[in-house]
Amino acid sequence: MTPRTRFTALLLAGALAMAACSDGGSRSRPAGDTTLVIDTSFDLKTADPGRMYETTGMFVDKALYDTLLTFDGADVTKPVPALAESYDLSGDGKVLTLKLRSGAKFSDGTPLTADDVVFSLDRVRDMKGTPSFLLDGVKVAKTDDTTITLTSKVPNPALPYILPNPVLGILNSKVAKAHGATTDPKDQAEKYLNSASAGSGPYTLESLNVSNQVVLRANPNYYGTKPAYAKVVIRNVAAATQKLNVQRGDSQIALNLSGDQVKTMPGGLHVTKTASANVIYLHATRNEAVSKTTPNPKFVEAVRKGVDYSGLLELAGAGAVQAPGLIPSQLVGALPQQQAAKRDVAGAKAALAASGLVNPTVKLEYPSELTVNGLSFQPLAERIQANLKEVGITVDLAPTPITTAADNYRTGKEEMGLWYWGPDYPDPSDYLVFLPGKSVGTRVGWKTGADKDVENAGEKAATAVGDDARRQAYTDMQTKLNASGPFIPLIQPSQNIVAAASVTGLQYHPVWTIDIADLGVK
Repeated sequence: MTPRTRFTALLLAGALAMAACSDGGSRSRPAGDTTLVIDTSFDLKTADPGRMYETTGMFVDKALYDTLLTFDGADVTKPVPALAESYDLSGDGKVLTLKLRSGAKFSDGTPLTADDVVFSLDRVRDMKGTPSFLLDGVKVAKTDDTTITLTSKVPNPALPYILPNPVLGILNSKVAKAHGATTDPKDQAEKYLNSASAGSGPYTLESLNVSNQVVLRANPNYYGTKPAYAKVVIRNVAAATQKLNVQRGDSQIALNLSGDQVKTMPGGLHVTKTASANVIYLHATRNEAVSKTTPNPKFVEAVRKGVDYSGLLELAGAGAVQAPGLIPSQLVGALPQQQAAKRDVAGAKAALAASGLVNPTVKLEYPSELTVNGLSFQPLAERIQANLKEVGITVDLAPTPITTAADNYRTGKEEMGLWYWGPDYPDPSDYLVFLPGKSVGTRVGWKTGADKDVENAGEKAATAVGDDARRQAYTDMQTKLNASGPFIPLIQPSQNIVAAASVTGLQYHPVWTIDIADLGVK
């Protein structure tokens, strides 16, 4: 996810065409108690969908709680029906109408109703947990027993892309209320929801230890296609041990291996290498109280032209791609690769000369212990330092513990920063925060009114409705942002997943990493 709320890569998928890892999605359920063991590095605080917003929690809750809409496999360009059999967004983008499917049941066998939907979404919005912002300004109403309307105060064409998020899973409201669930900050249901699930998903929660292990069991009352695995064990394991375990058959899936770790894998294992939707980028403050150097537009141009993007990709390993813009390649509105910046040392030196700065020195801050998709920031920073030295810019590296780095980032104290952004939901509107006066723009001293051309492009993108109109608007916005903004997109690192040959149907997903219920066994 993002430096706003957490500092581990929130997943996100890349090329969306799996590289040598899937058996076509076939799923069969053999006799007996078939168990799937998944090793991962836990980013997990809770299984309560109203409070959860961590990487591991996303694929746990995806298995426990069905949502109104979902995505087809790894494709995030079009939401598809789930608990809602259809949906319609009004022409002004303010009203989303959803028709509920019939026959959906919770794990205790009781029918899922429109009242459960309204309660669940109101709870997420109003109890002010981490994911509450997803439904800010959205009113949820039951039109009749099979119809739900979501009304936004302003155009909200991203809403269909937000609803598949597992934090918006639908709770059995009667069960949840009996265990302290409310639609205000006094809610007390988390303890119960960490011991038993109250959802309609393909799995139920057998046990949860946020430090060690989560165990899921197939839901005997599931109304949809029965999952192939009767039991799923998700373990918190260091990356080096993940590699050993999957090699010797102690686990069937390893989720957190680096590009170097997957270079040599024995036969019988499938390795997925695909660009994640995390974008690693540089930013240069426009705040003259923080720096007298980086607010100079020609300095930023020199940095943009001076970075060796191909060299950064070599560090990132197979599966990584250059990021032409801040919106990752999987999302509507992503820039084409032909618009990616290219190294031009002569052009960088010319821009630096035009800036009037002579042998400038800047400080580059980044979190010292953070890795994104197994990639450390330190070698990237060292490579950028060497690149810019050739241009005439001295970069002092300032690796900082994550808590300090996060504070400096949020309070706008960094002269230059090396960070990453992973989408909170797979829609380009999540990147409007980089504009002048918005949350990330403000952190780098880019205030409202600083660049009206970019701001106008952002306003047009925010209100555009329809895939074609939105694609064009966000492409235009990013083109302008690259031309004059304080952000320099670098790379989308590779997401690597290793799976046993017996596992079928594996696809890396940009929101929930993997869909456990889609996995088959042969």
